[in-house]
Amino acid sequence: MPIAHSRKGHRSLRRGRVSMPGQVYLVTTCTHQRLPIFKDFTLARQACTSFQDPSLLGDARMLAWVLMPDHVHWLIQLGNSFDLSELIKRLKSSSAYQVNQCLHQEAIWERAFHDRALRKEEGVIEAARYVIANPLRAGLIQNVGEYPFWNSAWL
Repeated sequence: MPIAHSRKGHRSLRRGRVSMPGQVYLVTTCTHQRLPIFKDFTLARQACTSFQDPSLLGDARMLAWVLMPDHVHWLIQLGNSFDLSELIKRLKSSSAYQVNQCLHQEAIWERAFHDRALRKEEGVIEAARYVIANPLRAGLIQNVGEYPFWNSAWL
């Protein structure tokens, strides 16, 4: 029963999830079936247009993000407009819509996402560096500046 197991896993990701305004969250979500659809430059560029759209974020702040071939990492400071689940749903819906302008695929993203609230003693800048360095750690590039699908509030 892989479907039941998958749903159980999705429930466990939601267990204990709390949305607190002002809190910084490191969020990861994968493409549907971990398909590397964002190896395609045009599709990746389409998805990226949504990640800093002020109309999607409300009063939340996108601190850093990186789009990998089969997943995305967002470092987000939550505002008062949306809880974390609603904000992620908005980002995933908009980016899926953008991608589907080129690729007519039913599902772009997995339904679930993983989040971790940063503790006060953790450095937000260090978390942003971790996010941005993901393509380097994955062996996709030799230098962070070579990778086109990332951004940070500290540039």
